Amino acid sequence: MRNENIDGRIHGPQPEPGGKDSLFLRLVYMLLIYFMIGIANTILAVATLVQIVIMLLNKHEPNPRLADFGTDLGIWIAKAARYQVAASEVKPWPWTELD
Repeated sequence: MRNENIDGRIHGPQPEPGGKDSLFLRLVYMLLIYFMIGIANTILAVATLVQIVIMLLNKHEPNPRLADFGTDLGIWIAKAARYQVAASEVKPWPWTELD
């Protein structure tokens, strides 16, 4: 099932980068983003565990704010991955707006 709102945030209009970075500069950004993805995965694991505990205590009802946070985090990871594999020239937050 595709959610059009989320699909648009991943594949929708993206800000145009000012120009292509040099390969060396792109490598620096890629290394920084690599470490940021690792931190994001740790945060995702913690949020998952917290959501499971909440659901156990709250009659299987998830916390909507935590679910929205997970969605936003997943979208950021997807955008970061697209930059990493050169599918996009748009760098993820903090270099562009967080949407």
